[in-house]
Amino acid sequence: MKQDNTAEAHEQCPDCQGELHIKSGQSGPFLGCANYPSCHYTKPLTERLHIIQNIPNSECPQCQGSLSVKSGRFGLFIGCNHYPECHYIAQQESTEKSAISCPQCQQGQLSKRTSRYGKSFYACDTYPKCKYTVNFLPIETSCPKCDWPILIEKKSAGQTIHQCPKKECSYRKESV
Repeated sequence: MKQDNTAEAHEQCPDCQGELHIKSGQSGPFLGCANYPSCHYTKPLTERLHIIQNIPNSECPQCQGSLSVKSGRFGLFIGCNHYPECHYIAQQESTEKSAISCPQCQQGQLSKRTSRYGKSFYACDTYPKCKYTVNFLPIETSCPKCDWPILIEKKSAGQTIHQCPKKECSYRKESV
């Protein structure tokens, strides 16, 4: 028996009036126009953003709309209610901002960030101008071997190791 993959009530494409079909993609199922590749219309089957609470007396700096707390793919965030016309998202200030200046650009500071996979890393806060990152806690101590301004702290098998983050340098010292 053949599975029917057309949308309920044979919904039509607003661009070309073709039939919409349920298709499968990298992010899951979606509605797509049957006239693809001449028509590129797609529509999500589920809305990923959920408004948790509107923020009273708030204003979007880009479009002067109101802001709200939303739940998305990567957790809670504050964003504009005029999405998708306005893509403003309030950047969270890192609570673990270190006083360590970036050793590469000397203008920014290294702050703790979280990757989309949940791993912590430290990056320069002047990104995208400076793209310096380290995967371990930076220590404001210069390397005695190559004079790089920081060392990183690794914890392995109950030991704390201070090591130079530069690949060319082999400095490594076990800390007590």
